[in-house]
Amino acid sequence: MMNWDSTWEQIFSTREWGKYPPEEVIRFIARNFYGCLDRKQIKLLEIGCGTGANIWYMSREGFDVYGIDGSNTAIAKAENRLQSEGLKAHFQVGDLISLSNFYSPAYFDAVLDVACLQHNSIQGIKTIVEQVKALLKPGGKIFSITVASGSWGDGLGKEVEPGTFIEIQEGPLEGKGLCHFFSLEEVQLFSSQFADVEIEYSVRSFNHQKQYYKHWLVEGKKQP
Repeated sequence: MMNWDSTWEQIFSTREWGKYPPEEVIRFIARNFYGCLDRKQIKLLEIGCGTGANIWYMSREGFDVYGIDGSNTAIAKAENRLQSEGLKAHFQVGDLISLSNFYSPAYFDAVLDVACLQHNSIQGIKTIVEQVKALLKPGGKIFSITVASGSWGDGLGKEVEPGTFIEIQEGPLEGKGLCHFFSLEEVQLFSSQFADVEIEYSVRSFNHQKQYYKHWLVEGKKQP
């Protein structure tokens, strides 16, 4: 079964992408893993890693880093960037719906989603989250940044299922293919299979505060 939206191959092939991680990723990694004595023993996976901004940062910090994306172009750019700086990471081209085909169960200390889950169908999101849980070690962490309902772009395209749109014509998600806008209840539901869940949010405005873009910031851990 194919879940990945091939729109992203065109996006990564035709535009320059961000090269630096968001502050929220740095904060998550620092709070949970900077105190580890041997960072090479900490295995971190980013799903939908794109051209590798977060992989670059985590590799520079000395962790054992893995990244998977459906775009051949994105993975090639990520590999070239790390190689040019003498950094190492394990990259994989693949559909996130089949994560269990690429990685062993209970292998990772943390799995990160930085605005990746939102570009999947509701069923795809459920399947990916279930597989993420299986890949985590007992006590392993999940971290997710995902767009909230009401954000600029919500309702502006063609709705293909509740809260999921294609052909968005305005805002940060214009031309980004399929996107699901998460309500708080949906975030609570998909994170309910994890323990010690924390749900926060960040918001930025556009066009003299006429529009806003809100991200849910979700953390949890796999039950020991």
